[in-house]
Amino acid sequence: MDSKQFYINGAWVNPVEAKDFDVIDPSTEEVCDTISLGGQADTDAAVAAAKAAFIPWSQTPRAERVALLEKLLEIYNARSEDMAQAISKEMGAPQDLARAQQVGAGSWHLQGFLKAFETFEFEQKFTETERTLYEPIGVCALITPWNWPMNQIVLKAIPALATGCTMVLKPSEIAPLSGLLFADFIHEAGFPAGVFNMVNGDGAGVGSQLSTHPDVDMVSFTGSTRAGTAITKAAADTLKRVSLELGGKGANIIFADADADAVTRGAGRCFRNSGQSCNAPTRMLVERARYDEAVEQAAAAAEATRVGPASEEGKHIGPVVSELQFNKIQDLIKVGMEESRLVAGGLGRPDGLNRGYYVKPTVFADVTNDMVTAQTEIFGPVLSIIPFDTEEEAVAIANDTLYGLTNYVQSNDDEKRIRVARQLRSGMVETNGKGFAQGSPFGGYKQSGNGREGGVFGIHEFLEVKAVSGWPAE
Repeated sequence: MDSKQFYINGAWVNPVEAKDFDVIDPSTEEVCDTISLGGQADTDAAVAAAKAAFIPWSQTPRAERVALLEKLLEIYNARSEDMAQAISKEMGAPQDLARAQQVGAGSWHLQGFLKAFETFEFEQKFTETERTLYEPIGVCALITPWNWPMNQIVLKAIPALATGCTMVLKPSEIAPLSGLLFADFIHEAGFPAGVFNMVNGDGAGVGSQLSTHPDVDMVSFTGSTRAGTAITKAAADTLKRVSLELGGKGANIIFADADADAVTRGAGRCFRNSGQSCNAPTRMLVERARYDEAVEQAAAAAEATRVGPASEEGKHIGPVVSELQFNKIQDLIKVGMEESRLVAGGLGRPDGLNRGYYVKPTVFADVTNDMVTAQTEIFGPVLSIIPFDTEEEAVAIANDTLYGLTNYVQSNDDEKRIRVARQLRSGMVETNGKGFAQGSPFGGYKQSGNGREGGVFGIHEFLEVKAVSGWPAE
C-alpha cells in the first residue's frame, strides 16, 4: 500500500490534490509514515461511489454478505500481527496491549456481530396484515478516533456492511495506519466496489465535508464531546441521522465492604491504554471508612505501573498519542497539584524517558467533585480520589457530571450494588470487576452520546424502520 492513497470505489487512488501529513510515533517523536489529507473532491468521489453501490449492495442476499464478513474475519485474524504493529506504531500501544486488546477488540466485536446477524429478522410480523421492515439507512460516514482504532472501526463498519449500507470511513489522521490496513483487508475479502471507501483527512476538512454532504444519510462518530457537538450542528441542515459515542468521566464507587483488591483493580483500569479510554474509571469514590487505605493502595498501584516504549514486550503502559495530548495532560496535572493533594506521579516524564509523550501515572487525593480534575476528561493516566459518607452521597457525586458513559460499583452487598447501579445515570454500569458480554450495548447518557454499539444494538443503529399495511394473510 501507498499510505498517501485513498480507497475509493474498490481501488487505491491518489488524492486529487496532495496534502502531506506526517504520522508521528509517540514513543520516539519521530515521523513513522506520511499520509495525505483529502479535500472536497476526494470526499465527493468517495460518497458518489458509496451512493452508486448502495442499491445493489442493499439487495445482496444475506448469505452473500455473511460469507464476505466471515472472509474478512479470516483475513483479520491471519494478518493480526500486521495490525498490532500498525496500532503500536501509530498510537503507542505496547506490544502486549496491541495484540491482545487493541487487535483483539476488533475480532471479538466482528464475531459478536456475526452471531447477532444470524438470528436478526429484517421482516417482522406486526399484525396479520401488517409487517415491520428493517432496511439499511443508506450511505454512512464513519468517523473514528485514535485511542482504540480497530475497536471503533469494527463497531461501525461491520454492522453497516451487514445491514446493506455503504460507507466512507475517515479514520483519525493522528493514527491512520490501522485504517489503511483495514481497507486492505476489505479489498482482499472481495467486497464489491463502492461498498466500503476510505479517505484520510482531518475534522475540519473531510470530517466536516462528510457531516454536511447531502448524499450522506448518517454520520456515526466516536470522539470528543466538543467534536460531537460540531458534527451534530453541521449535520442539522440535511437532517441526517447522527450517532455519537463521546467522552466520559466514570465514577468508580468503592464501598467499605468491597473486595480487598478493588482499589488496585480500579487504578489499573484507569491507567490502562495510558488512560486514553472514554470509559475509564477516572473518579474513584471511596467510603470514608476505607478512604486512607485506598489512597495508599492507589498510590502504590501508580508507582508500580511501569511506563515504556510501545515497541517493548510487557505489561507496561506506553506514551499518550501526541504532543498536543501530552501538553494538555501536563496542564491539567498542574491544576490538580494546585487544587488537591498529589500522592503519586506528577509533572514531567517518568525517570529515564526523556523523549516520547510519556506521562507519569498520577493520583490525586482529597478531591472534591467541583474541582477541575473531577469534571474534566483528562484522557491520560490520572486518577482523582473522592471520599463519601453515605450511599446517597456517592450516587449524587457520581451523577454530578456532564457525562454518562460508564460507572462502576464495588460491593459485596448484592442488594446495595444493584440498587446503586439502577440510580446511576450512565449507559453502562460495571460491578465488581465483571466485564460485559459480547454484543452488550456500548453507549452513554447525557453528553456521552446518543447511540449504542455492539451486537444487535449496533445493527439497529444502521437501519430504518418501515411499516407496510395490506400484507397478504398467511
